[in-house]
Amino acid sequence: MTSAQHPYTALTPDKVMDALSGLGLWPDGRLLALNSYENRVYRAHLDEPVQGHDPAIHAVVVKFYRPGRWSREQILEEHAFAAELVAAEVPAVAPLVLHGATLHQAKGFDFALSPLRGGRAPELDDLDVLEWIGRFLARLHNTGAARPFAHRPALDVAQFAQEPAEWLLREQAIPLEVEGEWRTAFDAALPLLHSTLQGLSERAIRVHGDCHPGNILWTPDTGPHFVDLDDARMAPAVQDLWMLLSGERRQRTLQLSALLDGYEQLRDFDRRELGWIEGLRTLRLIHYSAWLARRWSDPIFPLNFPWFGTPDYWRGQVQMLHEQIEAMQEAPLVV
Repeated sequence: MTSAQHPYTALTPDKVMDALSGLGLWPDGRLLALNSYENRVYRAHLDEPVQGHDPAIHAVVVKFYRPGRWSREQILEEHAFAAELVAAEVPAVAPLVLHGATLHQAKGFDFALSPLRGGRAPELDDLDVLEWIGRFLARLHNTGAARPFAHRPALDVAQFAQEPAEWLLREQAIPLEVEGEWRTAFDAALPLLHSTLQGLSERAIRVHGDCHPGNILWTPDTGPHFVDLDDARMAPAVQDLWMLLSGERRQRTLQLSALLDGYEQLRDFDRRELGWIEGLRTLRLIHYSAWLARRWSDPIFPLNFPWFGTPDYWRGQVQMLHEQIEAMQEAPLVV
C-alpha cells in the first residue's frame, strides 16, 4: 500500500466535520489535529453544547480508530472499561454516549468522542506527584481486577517479541548489512524473555497498557487523570508502573518507592513483578520497531520518524538489545 492509498488519506477536515454533524453536533469550524500516530485524533469546538450531558460540553476530542487494528468488540471493551473506571470514580476520560452508543461509523471509520480535558504532563521528579499517581493506579487496577477482558489480547512474549521479529525478518524490513547482527541479538534475548517473564499470564488483570507520562494529564488541584485506553489489555500491574521510571538505578528506585507508597495504600502489590520490568521493557523495544515498519505506508510516519529504517537506526537497536540482555540478568529493583 502506498501513502496515497492509505485509508487516512481520505479523512479530510470536511469529513471530520461531517461525522460530527451526522451525530447532531455542530462544530464551529475550529478543528485541531492532536498528537496521535496510531489513530487520528482531533479537538473540535462546538457552536452548542452536547445535549444530555452535564456539565455542558463545548469541546470534544474525536478519535478515528485505525482501520483493521481492533475489532468492534475489542473497541467496545475499551469503552466499557473506561465507563467502569468513571463509575468507580477513577479519573479516566471515557467516551461520550450519543444516541445510545459510544462507537459510531462514518466514511468507513469507527470513531468515538470524549469530552476535552485540560492538563499537562506530570512532574515525575516530584515524589509527591508519583505517590498521588500510585494511589490512582491502584484504584484503576482494583477495577481492572474485577473481571477479565473477553476480546482484547494479553501482553506476552509471543505477540510482542516472536511475532514482530518474524514479521521484520520475513518482510526484510531490516537492512541487509545489519540483519544478521539484529537476528543474533534477538536470538540471545528470546530465551531470557521466556525465563524472565515466566508466570506473566497468571498475574494478568485489565490495565491501561500504555501508561507513559504523555497519557496522564495533571492538574494541581485534582491530580492525575488517565487518557487513551487504546492499548488496554490483560497484563500484570507492573506494566502500568515501569514506564513512569527513568534515569539511573538509584533514581528509578526512588521513583518506584514513591509510586508503591501510594499504590499500597489502596491495593497490595506483589514485588515479584519487579523482576519483570526489564523483560517488559525489552518487549516494548522489539514491538516498537515492528510497529513503525508496519505503519510506514501511513504518510504521517515518514514525516515524523525520518530516522527510522536506516542502518544506523538498526545498529542502535542491536546495541539496545544487548543492553537489555544485560539488564534482564541483573538483580531487579528492590524497594
